[in-house]
Amino acid sequence: MLPQSVPASPNLSRRLAKLTSILDVAKAMSAERDLDLLLPLILYEATKVVESDRCSLFILDREREELWSKVAQGSKNEIRLPMGSGIAGQVAHTGAVINIPDAYADPRFNSSFDVSSGYRTHTILCVPMRDANGDVTGVIQALNKRGGQVFDAEDEELLLALGAQAAGAIENALLHEEINRLFEGFVSASVVAIEARDPTTAGHSGRVADLTVSLARALEHHTTGPYAQTRFTAVELQELRYASLLHDFGKVGVRENVLVKAEKLYPHELETLRARFQLARKDLQLQSSRRRLASVEARGLSALPTIHQEEDARLAQELAQLDEVMGFLLTCNKPTVLAQGNFERLLELGKLSYTDAHDHGQPLLLPHEIQSLSITRGTLSPEERREIESHVEHTYRFLSQIPWTRALRRVPEIAYAHHEKLDGTGYPRAVPEIPVQSRMMSICDIYDALTASDRPYKKAVPHTLALDILKKEAGSGQLDKDLFTIFVEAEIPRRALKKGPA
Repeated sequence: MLPQSVPASPNLSRRLAKLTSILDVAKAMSAERDLDLLLPLILYEATKVVESDRCSLFILDREREELWSKVAQGSKNEIRLPMGSGIAGQVAHTGAVINIPDAYADPRFNSSFDVSSGYRTHTILCVPMRDANGDVTGVIQALNKRGGQVFDAEDEELLLALGAQAAGAIENALLHEEINRLFEGFVSASVVAIEARDPTTAGHSGRVADLTVSLARALEHHTTGPYAQTRFTAVELQELRYASLLHDFGKVGVRENVLVKAEKLYPHELETLRARFQLARKDLQLQSSRRRLASVEARGLSALPTIHQEEDARLAQELAQLDEVMGFLLTCNKPTVLAQGNFERLLELGKLSYTDAHDHGQPLLLPHEIQSLSITRGTLSPEERREIESHVEHTYRFLSQIPWTRALRRVPEIAYAHHEKLDGTGYPRAVPEIPVQSRMMSICDIYDALTASDRPYKKAVPHTLALDILKKEAGSGQLDKDLFTIFVEAEIPRRALKKGPA
């Protein structure tokens, strides 16, 4: 005959329930990485386990020899205590449990907090939190056992067990915060490095990040269309923010003179061209003097006034023609669209020459200058444009070398595709398969590039015109039409950058 099961006593059932609660909260604590969420969770469970009125948790700061808490119940402000000060400080210093059945009868108790808060402390249980190595990392302090009772040995045991679990969870959360600060510092330093290469684009990376994250958050309120179910977690938004901040980091691998090229000729090339035209002016003046001398020899000194009059008119005309050519070249040098007729004229001007100091004929306009001035749009030659576009490859290679956490592992991939187009006309890979994060960043990157303050090579475009340009690209299948619609309807520029119609 099988023995009948003996029902558990109420005390044993209560203890088992508390131990089960500690195991449950241990699982919850091990999964929580946000210290601001973890600490209230620990206090809530500690209050339940020892059946206290309230609890406080203090973390040990070894560098400053202090205890600090931002979840001390009854206080809204962060509290800092010197090591050894107060009951919590003594427990942190000695590592011994302090259990006080009557607070006001114990000389260790400081009643000033009760006086300032109006609270009445009766019983106190303060235990150390120890990490896996047995080192004290903080303390948990429980006040006023419910029912007017005192904290007993079982409460000490349970709170110590909870404290041990909490110590590990807090250590992991603090380490997680340190890693986040490390990444934040690295990203911030990287953005500084990017912008140091081209001060005229300062703030671009930050604005693109703000725009892109705002667009991602706007999807939470979108209930129709292909993105109705698209939602991003806090970690995914952090990943998107990092990718946006670092999307142009590869520009550190682009030659600075190409990166900041404001006109079709580099400054040193333009100065060389101007110097050559000055030589041509002197050559015209010298040729005029020679003709004057020859005319005097042929026509006699009495004809000198007439000769001067003729030569002055001819020289003035030749110098005016030379100045007009230089003015035309300066116009071609600007980052404007080159008219077709101007291209043909540049080829004709390539035939002009002047005489150097050795009486040798020299071209007034060199072949590479004609080629640069013939750039039809912008300031970059095809080779220079390819070099600029290579910044995406540099970005990807650089970001791929970083040991990102699992939660942030897609940062390189997202940044890699921010210049790709849905119709396959983008770069560097010309692929139409683009992550949604990159699609959002593309819209935001183009918007900010268009509306950013004036740069040497372009004027800022008003908000409404920028939207028209983006709409055209979305309509032609280059940008995501649905995301662009959300970008406009959610007024992302106004929300992220305080930019509006203009």
